[in-house]
Amino acid sequence: MADSTLKTRIQDDVKDAMRSKDKDRLGTLRLITAAIKQKEVDERIEMDDAAVIAVLEKMVKQRKDSISQYTQAGRDDLAGKEQVELDLIQTYLPEQMSEAELEAVISKAIADTGAAGMKDMGKLMAAVKPLVAGKAVMGLVSKIVKAKLS
Repeated sequence: MADSTLKTRIQDDVKDAMRSKDKDRLGTLRLITAAIKQKEVDERIEMDDAAVIAVLEKMVKQRKDSISQYTQAGRDDLAGKEQVELDLIQTYLPEQMSEAELEAVISKAIADTGAAGMKDMGKLMAAVKPLVAGKAVMGLVSKIVKAKLS
């Protein structure tokens, strides 16, 4: 994709969905643009790709939570709708890192920061987070960090 930013790509996809009258896709894309706009207005900022990815990750987490709640309640119709939204949102996120790649990044961060125990977890997470942002679920990162520090 030749577009300079993720936000531009999403806006172009909104126009494409409008032209092709793809209502479901358009609805999800409008949710994404609304979430981005909301954050920009609230914080009076112009969002870069990293900030857009953070918004998308939050939306992914919300969809996963909703899917699990709807499934438990036997509302497969609503869970299905959330799954469609989730699948589309994830197309804008970078490819996820494998567990082995994460472990390598975390091991290097441990060496770079000199982290030597659970007391250094915050310092280590602060070093790792920018390296894996958008490319890994932070819960998994935290689990690997804990395992390596304990």
